[in-house]
Amino acid sequence: MTALELAKEQCQACRPGSPRTSEQETRTLLAALPNWRVVAVEGIDQLQAAFTFADFVAALAFVNRIGALAEAADHHPRLTLEWGRVEVAWWTHTIGGLHRNDFIMAARCEEALRSLASD
Repeated sequence: MTALELAKEQCQACRPGSPRTSEQETRTLLAALPNWRVVAVEGIDQLQAAFTFADFVAALAFVNRIGALAEAADHHPRLTLEWGRVEVAWWTHTIGGLHRNDFIMAARCEEALRSLASD
């Protein structure tokens, strides 16, 4: 599976009790997202990546694209914006961990980055 294929998948409604990704599924999905890593924050696995940009304006443009994607999917990340740098973290709050949706949204971040580079 590629990041592009993953980005085209539809997010599923996630409710308390929805299954978290298994260790095997997490490894498989991470293989499509080499810029991302799983980090435990306060005992909750999160999918995180950092992106660098030429300046604040470019970083802000990326954050705005991610914000629009998040609103469209009704799935929202933690975004940290600094001059020339953006950190993104996805996890599913309702299950306290990672769901396939988080990997789909990470793949969409990668696609947003590619589209910004081609603008």
